[in-house]
Amino acid sequence: MTTLPSTLIESLVRTALAEDVGAGDITTEVSVPVELLGTATIIAKEPCVVAGLVLVEAVFREFDGKTQPLVHDGDVVATGQRVCEISGPARAILTGERTALNFLQQLSGIATLTRQFVEIVAGTKAQILDTRKTTPTLRVLEKYAVAAGGGTNHRMGLFDVAMFKDNHRVILARLGPTALAQAVVEVRRRQANIPVVIEADTLADVEMALAAGANHILLDNMSLDELREAVRLVAGRAKLEASGGVRLATVRAIAETGVDYISVGALTHSARAVDFSLEMNNVSDE
Repeated sequence: MTTLPSTLIESLVRTALAEDVGAGDITTEVSVPVELLGTATIIAKEPCVVAGLVLVEAVFREFDGKTQPLVHDGDVVATGQRVCEISGPARAILTGERTALNFLQQLSGIATLTRQFVEIVAGTKAQILDTRKTTPTLRVLEKYAVAAGGGTNHRMGLFDVAMFKDNHRVILARLGPTALAQAVVEVRRRQANIPVVIEADTLADVEMALAAGANHILLDNMSLDELREAVRLVAGRAKLEASGGVRLATVRAIAETGVDYISVGALTHSARAVDFSLEMNNVSDE
């Protein structure tokens, strides 16, 4: 996901501003004359991968402010580097500051963590995937940030990929030995081209998934030896995804087993926000 729909941006920004501004910015309204104009700069306080500038622009646009991005989403910036300039009513800058920075710091945190994972597995064939472990209502933004960091977006929701996970398999097992394969057939009858992913906890599960017709098998919490054996067993007949507790310290060894994908829930549920500041540069009444 390399772009965000303008209607979605507008909706999310207005919701965020309603939460923060409410009936009005009391402090700014009593201390800053309405006719005062200003300029400001957003500065990175630490090295990071930037993501979310389009949301910063949308925030200030709501108050008739103008922005000039100095970098692009996906760019790596250094401590102290200027990433965006804002101009317009001084009130607009002060009122929109926190909402704009909240979007920028959260999405840049996700992009930065993603880039770290991607760089560690460089030279292997493994791609870093995100998951559905996202903040409710903000999934599109967070997956956009993953892409800005060089990661690969997995399914957006329950509607675009058929994924038979452990609890699905528990139920299907009770319905009979052919129930899983029949479910896969039914998926493809309804949507012929939809990807079918089956989770496997053991090598026996991998064989079962192949027999059922999976074109993508999720290898959940397997050891490195089990991952290597799964790669040998499948021999290219399905894509293989390693999952479960993946960390920066372990991801390289996982990638070197030969799997196609490594999914990392931490990209979106545990990324640390990046520190940015907005600094007023000038104010005038002209």
